[in-house]
Amino acid sequence: MSFHEISIAVRAENRASYAFRSIVHDVLHLGTAFGLFDSQVGRSVSAVMSAVHLFASLRAALGTTAVTQKIYAAATWFATAAQNALNVSFSTFLALTGVGIAVIVAAAVAMWYFASQTNAAAASVKEYNEAVSEMPAYGRGVRRAGEEEYYRRGVEY
Repeated sequence: MSFHEISIAVRAENRASYAFRSIVHDVLHLGTAFGLFDSQVGRSVSAVMSAVHLFASLRAALGTTAVTQKIYAAATWFATAAQNALNVSFSTFLALTGVGIAVIVAAAVAMWYFASQTNAAAASVKEYNEAVSEMPAYGRGVRRAGEEEYYRRGVEY
């Protein structure tokens, strides 16, 4: 039942209550007028009708309460499911964001490392070229004693 249907049921119960009291009053009045009831029987009939009305009202109230409890339980389940889905999406977003940031940082560190190694190698080649250019031409052809012997045998030293 929706809230609108529950409010309609409560209004109908209120109107029925007034109509029920009116009917009981009319029955008692007619019974007394025709001599079917004396005052003691009229009070007993009134008490019985009041008890019947009370139990009918309680049954209706408990029925709407049970429906309200079911609606509340369903709404709570839906809210819990929505909150869990939201928590999962947030945690997934944070995990993927963290992994993405870690990948970017790792790539930056690798690029820095490779760049520093390239710079070190380029500096070493530059220093070698400078040293070779300062060496006299006749010094470049100097060989150690016995190297020719190895070259003849095909063994490089």
